[in-house]
Amino acid sequence: MKHILLLLQYDGANYSGWQRQPNAVTIQGSIEEALSKITGRATVLTGAGRTDAGVHALGQAASFFTESQLLPDVFLRAVNALLPHDIRVVGADYVADDFHCRFSAWRKRYFYVVLNDSPVSPFVCRYVWNVKYALNIEAMKQSAAALAGRHDFKSFCAADTDVQNTVREVFHIEVEPMRTLPFMGAEIKGNFIKITIEADGFLRHMVRNIAGTLVDIGRGKAGDIREILKAADRKMAGVTAPGRGLFLEKVYY
Repeated sequence: MKHILLLLQYDGANYSGWQRQPNAVTIQGSIEEALSKITGRATVLTGAGRTDAGVHALGQAASFFTESQLLPDVFLRAVNALLPHDIRVVGADYVADDFHCRFSAWRKRYFYVVLNDSPVSPFVCRYVWNVKYALNIEAMKQSAAALAGRHDFKSFCAADTDVQNTVREVFHIEVEPMRTLPFMGAEIKGNFIKITIEADGFLRHMVRNIAGTLVDIGRGKAGDIREILKAADRKMAGVTAPGRGLFLEKVYY
């Protein structure tokens, strides 16, 4: 039995998230279907994180066990030949049997992109949240800094989660205004805001809820973020930012 790790990139706009669902098209389901066609057996894929509907990935990781004698680079080419163009395997290798994509990861990095401008370029509309209200960037930066460290992030967790431990450690968080986004050797101009968060783990909707709360703070519509943290109550935090602006950038092992 071989254990193979895949490094994945995908545009999540056309999918109902990562996790396999019986009546929806998902990233996990699409890759598992391709793997099963290659191996001739049902194949279960374990991902590093369950990205939500519409969320994208530049560095998702997923692994599977197989009795196939195909080499990892052969799997890479074969799976890509069967996948739609918006899901790609960009790396493949063997890993130890006790490796676990989720539990072996010691940190992950996400980023969220807000466009504080209008109109939206057609080349970024699938990947940004267009906020048309004026935002106080300095207030957003100061509030973000208060989230660094080890805290109970229950206020930023989806209300319907069944997770018992909502404590996570944020190693790095940054709110970065950008006037341009590089695109195929050109530049797309706009008032972009990139929110980057690196932590030892993430709760369901955690990054999207943080991004939404920071935008609400930038609009002057949310209170002190330290008080929101202490409350441990989802109702105290801001809106959930839409999935389209969120990217899983990297998983660290």
